[in-house]
Amino acid sequence: MVSRAGVPTIILVLFISLILVMAGLFLESGWSYLLYIIAVGASGFILFFFRDPERDIPKEKDKLILAPADGKIISIRETEESKYLQGKARCVSIFLSAMDVHVNRYPVSGVVEYLKYHPGKYLVAWNDKASDENERAEFGVKHESGTKIFYKQITGIMARRIVYNTKEGQEVSAGDRFGIMKFGSRMDIFLPMDIEPEVKEGDRTVAGESVIARFTST
Repeated sequence: MVSRAGVPTIILVLFISLILVMAGLFLESGWSYLLYIIAVGASGFILFFFRDPERDIPKEKDKLILAPADGKIISIRETEESKYLQGKARCVSIFLSAMDVHVNRYPVSGVVEYLKYHPGKYLVAWNDKASDENERAEFGVKHESGTKIFYKQITGIMARRIVYNTKEGQEVSAGDRFGIMKFGSRMDIFLPMDIEPEVKEGDRTVAGESVIARFTST
């Protein structure tokens, strides 16, 4: 299964690959094999990149804060979050390499109270400045317990497109798909200080399955 958001890119790459194959057939020389290799490699990579596997969402998802992205946790730090949580928070940063699944899933169930898109730079995703300076989309969700969770889709040096299917006022469910970041990127999740992360730096996450933390009250 591939992501619907990736279909236009997949079609474009497959079309270009077809042209390369036809050119190779026309040339009938040593260069033909190079064109075939490029065509097959590009087609294989684009289908691999936009894969969208099903996930085993925990039954107790409404009590959990789930990983919104596949990747590696590169930092867990205390910071000030002034836009939605408006106070001190713990930020869990997940880095997505080009080899990771890039389909994003809601980390929590609740109502989307805050949503804002920012154009910006394309710093490498593991740079701390990327969270505030790169192109990004920001989301604030209020859980049924009253707890607020804030998270960001952030582009990287390769990722140049953020896609999300979310609106303010929308009720969302943890583990459901909501968007995709194309070609290497980062996801930041901001937790209130009374919520302890259950992950550590260096851990690998699986979107919709890995538990980042649990709500202290529901």
